[in-house]
Amino acid sequence: MKGIKKISLGLLVVFIMIQLIQPARNQSGQVMPNDISKVLAMPEEVQGILKKACYDCHSNHTDYPWYGYIQPIHWFMNAHIQSAKQQLNFNEFGSYSPRKQQNKLRSVENSLKEGTMPLSSYTLIHRNAVLSDAEKKIMINWAQDSKDSLNKRISN
Repeated sequence: MKGIKKISLGLLVVFIMIQLIQPARNQSGQVMPNDISKVLAMPEEVQGILKKACYDCHSNHTDYPWYGYIQPIHWFMNAHIQSAKQQLNFNEFGSYSPRKQQNKLRSVENSLKEGTMPLSSYTLIHRNAVLSDAEKKIMINWAQDSKDSLNKRISN
């Protein structure tokens, strides 16, 4: 029994110690010139949907839940956010080439049609990020219209 108590105490000490390691958070309250809302026409409704269902992972600003301040959960979340931002960062959208912008919009459209985004692991906890069929339709139509708009710009 003494061995188990020592191991438990050791694990508790390690857990407490790692709480002192707090890496930088993905939090920027500024809307930069490369933000998708500055590059493409975006109705308020679309922006609201993006903020509630996409921006925590696909932008430079995450609203961390209470458990996001506990290690090692924070490390896992940060790794996920960094990976998501490498795939698509709505705050950096304007820095993408027009072709890449079109591809990203196509991916948004396909992800919504296939139901792969937002991730079920995210919506399990963030119920407000679950998109209704009407919201999905709004986003899909917006993505299609935005692709068409980009196509016209590229052609001219």
